[in-house]
Amino acid sequence: MSSPSQSASLPLENDAPIHVTRRARFEILFAVLLGLFLSALDQTIVGPILPRVVTDLHGADYYTWVVTAYLLTSTVTVPIYGKLSDLYGRRPMLMVGIGLFLVGSALSGLSQTMWQLILFRGIQGLGAGALFPISLAVIGDLFSPAERGKYQGLFGAVFGVAFLVGPGLGGFLTDTFSWHWVFYVNLPIGLVALTVIWRLLPTVRRSGARPSIDWLGVATFTAAVVPILVGLTNAQSGNWSDPRVWGLLVAGFVFGAVFIWVESRAREPMIPLDLFRVRTFAVSMVAVFLAMFGFFSAVIFLPLWFQVVKGASATASGYDLLPFLFGLIGSSIVAGQVVSRTGHYKWLTSASLLVAAIGLLLLTNVRADTPVPLLWIWMLMMGIGIGPTMAVFTIIVQNAVPFSKLGAATSDLTLFRQIGGTVGLTLGFTLFRGNLNWDLIRQQLMANGLPSQFVPVAAPAGFDPGALTQVGSGAAGTLSQVPPQFRAAFATAFHEAFSIALANALWLGVGAMALAVISTLLLHELPLRRQVPGQAEQRGAMPAFE
Repeated sequence: MSSPSQSASLPLENDAPIHVTRRARFEILFAVLLGLFLSALDQTIVGPILPRVVTDLHGADYYTWVVTAYLLTSTVTVPIYGKLSDLYGRRPMLMVGIGLFLVGSALSGLSQTMWQLILFRGIQGLGAGALFPISLAVIGDLFSPAERGKYQGLFGAVFGVAFLVGPGLGGFLTDTFSWHWVFYVNLPIGLVALTVIWRLLPTVRRSGARPSIDWLGVATFTAAVVPILVGLTNAQSGNWSDPRVWGLLVAGFVFGAVFIWVESRAREPMIPLDLFRVRTFAVSMVAVFLAMFGFFSAVIFLPLWFQVVKGASATASGYDLLPFLFGLIGSSIVAGQVVSRTGHYKWLTSASLLVAAIGLLLLTNVRADTPVPLLWIWMLMMGIGIGPTMAVFTIIVQNAVPFSKLGAATSDLTLFRQIGGTVGLTLGFTLFRGNLNWDLIRQQLMANGLPSQFVPVAAPAGFDPGALTQVGSGAAGTLSQVPPQFRAAFATAFHEAFSIALANALWLGVGAMALAVISTLLLHELPLRRQVPGQAEQRGAMPAFE
């Protein structure tokens, strides 16, 4: 195992961009972005139409499992695909991933029962686990570290475009045809990407001894991640004392310790632990985890605020995030260009996360009467701060590791992003639901001038303000539980209480983002390697091609 200092000054011959013509290179880039668009679009197009799907399939009790099945399989397979792509090449793994995703999409569209949809969404997730990390790794194959910033900024843009297009497209397909077409739309996009990748992307595989798959590592990793993710999903109900929450989390952490022990002794570990001895790599994992923690603990509530407080539809509330998305897309592209031109990234990551933290801090001032244009300015700041993390940390990580571990390192980055987002989402929901209670609503009723004798001491029967975070609930359903003479005053008070609870929950994101800023100060800025195709061959280090 190499020392940190040795790992931090990796030789140029470890960097081996693949050799294709310029036209083929950009056709591959287009196909990879299409594959990534598939994954991003699926996350934004399916969510808004799930209530309709659940109603048609009569499966409201199993709603969360439609999301959880996809989350589990896509998260568990991320590091597996990354390692296998290092051993067997990006091309076969990316084709397997896109193929599985398309099969899952087609079957999901054919679903006639809720359990069929859950199963087929799981198959979709098995493919989706390959799309993001291997797509990023392919960019690492196509371009030297000094060039990657010019193109990896496009990945943030792809997510932004998917967020813009997804809700509207999902609503149009569902209203015009049926919800089944929301899944079928993936097929033509995926087939184009699959064809180009099959035709043009060479298979870069490691030369030398026969690859060894870390099956025990795969098993223990799955045993650790699955209960943690299920436990965090169950925790979104707010009941952390439930054994289905803390019991699963404890089991997951125990298996996590076993996994680390197994990996420390594996010949070809699925997650190479020696990478964490490289300070730049380790700090990047921490910073990305914290940044996504802060991001997801905040951004999930903004559409909900527009729906509940401003009365926007689910689709319209998504478009209210346009300022955030424009900030994210623009800063992601610009940040990649800046890093490529200057070769410096430490100051950029620290400054961008600081801007995101300030944006989140300003959002903690949100109230029911906050002007929407002012909210847009705060959201724009948050987007400008988050955007660079979509591109720059990938450049940092890929530049810090040897080419033979590029796939594993990139998948680790994706894994930390996903886990950070899930943890932030869960804790954010918990804090929000804990703040939004009847006492707070009573305080707002009285603050709005309603005489105390008309303010109910106890909540109306069956009243659950936290139910607004559940599918199919809304302010109208809540108001129906309130006596008619109190409804106008209650609506005003509830909106204010909702905004205060949301603002309090956002402090969690502010704290996480502040820690992310501090962590980036520990980054060891390594010079971006500028090796061009041909140098590795001359040194005799180019991997075998098929």
